[in-house]
Amino acid sequence: MNWLAQIDGYCERTDAAYWSEPINALTNLAFVIGAAMMWRRTKDQPLARALCVILALIGIGSYLFHTHATAWAALADVAPIGVFILVYLFAVHRDVLGFEPRIAMFATALFVPYAAITVPVLNAIPFVRISNFYWTVPILLFAYAFALRKRLPDTAKGFAIGCALLCLSIALRSLDEFLCAAFPIGTHFMWHCLNAAMLTWMIHVYSRHMLATRSL
Repeated sequence: MNWLAQIDGYCERTDAAYWSEPINALTNLAFVIGAAMMWRRTKDQPLARALCVILALIGIGSYLFHTHATAWAALADVAPIGVFILVYLFAVHRDVLGFEPRIAMFATALFVPYAAITVPVLNAIPFVRISNFYWTVPILLFAYAFALRKRLPDTAKGFAIGCALLCLSIALRSLDEFLCAAFPIGTHFMWHCLNAAMLTWMIHVYSRHMLATRSL
């Protein structure tokens, strides 16, 4: 694989220049701001703080991708997102569902075959296939929200809000190429802003749950 190969996948990018996507690049600051906000609110919560670090890395990786626009930068963009998903799922399995750590790790690992099975199904849906992998996450969030609606209604509501935010942000990500002619800067920057808000919210939901259970 040519790690220096250029990637042009968004409306805003018109050439290979470093600042060809200034809005897409600079809106990644939202991830860093969200991480800093939650860092201050998650004292004595190691896993929540780990999520804050990963959230900041998502912003840094995405910034690299929208400036360098190369294959290696694309990896720097998507890898922290994958790590965030897995760490958050482990947190949910261990601290919300109450699984033992080993069972929580096994349940988290099941995300890989789940995604492998679900993505081909999503590929059959024209608009959804554009961001196929990302849609696997709100499906899971909805499932967890539904499962927890009676036992942990506040946490379930938090997951449902996160699911709604993520669905909107993924839709905006998918619309980018369709709207180039009418909206040259595209909608990808809105994905950054909403996704940063959603991930920050999800850390808040987890942290709030931990504080509530600690006070019992």
